[in-house]
Amino acid sequence: MPVVACTSQQPGSPAQSQNQTETKGPVGPVPAGLDKFYSQPLSWGACAPYATTDDAKSLFRGDGLQCARMTVPLDYANPAGDTITIGVLRHKASDPGNRIGSLVVNPGGPGASGMTAAANLASQVTQTDLGKRFDLVGFDPRGVGASEPDVSCLTDQERDQERSQDLDLDGSPAGVAKQEAEAKDFASKCAQRTQHSTAMLANIGTRDVAKDMDVLRSVLGDQKLTYLGYSYGTRIGYTYAEAFPGNVRSMVLDGALDPNQDEVESLVAQGAGFGTAFNQFAAWCAAQRSCALGQNPADATKAFQDLVRPLIQNPILLADGRKLTFDDATLGAIQALYSQQLWQPLDSGLTELKRGIGTTLMALADQYNERDTSGHYSNTQDAFTAIRCVDDPRVTDKAKILDAENQYDKVAPFLDDGLPKGAALDACAFWPVPNTSEPHEPHVSGLPPVLVISTTNDPATPYQAGVNLAKDMNGALLTFEGTQHTVFLQGNSCVDNVGTQYLVDGTVPAAGKRCAGQ
Repeated sequence: MPVVACTSQQPGSPAQSQNQTETKGPVGPVPAGLDKFYSQPLSWGACAPYATTDDAKSLFRGDGLQCARMTVPLDYANPAGDTITIGVLRHKASDPGNRIGSLVVNPGGPGASGMTAAANLASQVTQTDLGKRFDLVGFDPRGVGASEPDVSCLTDQERDQERSQDLDLDGSPAGVAKQEAEAKDFASKCAQRTQHSTAMLANIGTRDVAKDMDVLRSVLGDQKLTYLGYSYGTRIGYTYAEAFPGNVRSMVLDGALDPNQDEVESLVAQGAGFGTAFNQFAAWCAAQRSCALGQNPADATKAFQDLVRPLIQNPILLADGRKLTFDDATLGAIQALYSQQLWQPLDSGLTELKRGIGTTLMALADQYNERDTSGHYSNTQDAFTAIRCVDDPRVTDKAKILDAENQYDKVAPFLDDGLPKGAALDACAFWPVPNTSEPHEPHVSGLPPVLVISTTNDPATPYQAGVNLAKDMNGALLTFEGTQHTVFLQGNSCVDNVGTQYLVDGTVPAAGKRCAGQ
């Protein structure tokens, strides 16, 4: 999601320095033993102390933003035990007289910051019906960003070192053994360096985030939840709907994960999405005056491979002492395929690569990894792995892994490194705690209609996943015809109008409703 300017002070919006403590809960049903959490006050104040990245430091200075910490049980099975805190950011409705409630936002990941996402969106929605009638609220899921404790696995230096090695390209028995040793070491470091150790890792999954979100609903004073989830945030949404169907007011799920797919199936489906997006990029690039991949889209895959495969043996040394590897070059391309706004930088980066320059592709890879210019990483990648390892059963069948790798190369051939495949187990195979959920069709009853938005050429969460989720949840489907990852509140007036009308008054679009790119 692109970074937008900080918000301006708006009528009805509190100045950032205005501290206030509010007690609005408990509201709605309270699960047994959780009264003190559902009724807790929130002490709102300046957001600057919550910033953990350069982006957040800039965004959190915006006028009209308030932040607070919410306390939740570390383990909901033992609410009298240890507690942790969740970082929450709010931008109040600019028309408080017509306020409906709170719109809770999650940008996905897993591991991405909901506080940063809400701060990003604040200036865009302030003078829209959404901004006028809803408090915009983002939270950092447990273990993420400003929430405490955060998941901590690798230091900044270790992350740089990991990226410099291209370990996953060696499919030999010795290479696979080395990859698995690294994966086992990563899992061990996560347990050693994360506060509360395995107890935190055992309770970091979507199952528990959904419970945190119901506590948040109550302490915000909302009888029912209004929710906007992007990408993995759709999983939080449908998990919440399963656990608390009677507490849902409305729910927009944009860029859906298919709830029935396991980790391997999801990976291959995502590969197909990136393969399609690459072909769309190649066609766009070929139509430009000059294109790093040439003027024939049919030759683009080979042209891309010819540019990036030499990096396997000869990475490019950068001015800061790091090296652009094959993995980082392809990761930079993947980052650019998330949005057409990054297609021009991708072409520029590939043009640079022809001259032995890796600056732009590395910058795109850094953007994906959330590495700032000072060399500091957010904990998104650590949290991503920790959450994924408890959200899905571990995969230990090497034949299945190898088959998935071969399928991935077929559906996303531009990413094929051309080397023999191995079948290394990932960190989840060595995770110190078991999974707490698994893929399944959501079982919901008493749920109001939800709105699922799915993009025809979404590279990361393919279109059919949204079709399937809308069917599984008996919800409405809005189709966006475009090539990007998620679309609501990103400038398409057709999508924004449909989604806003739904969130404000519950109106779902007619069956078969489609919006085209502008």
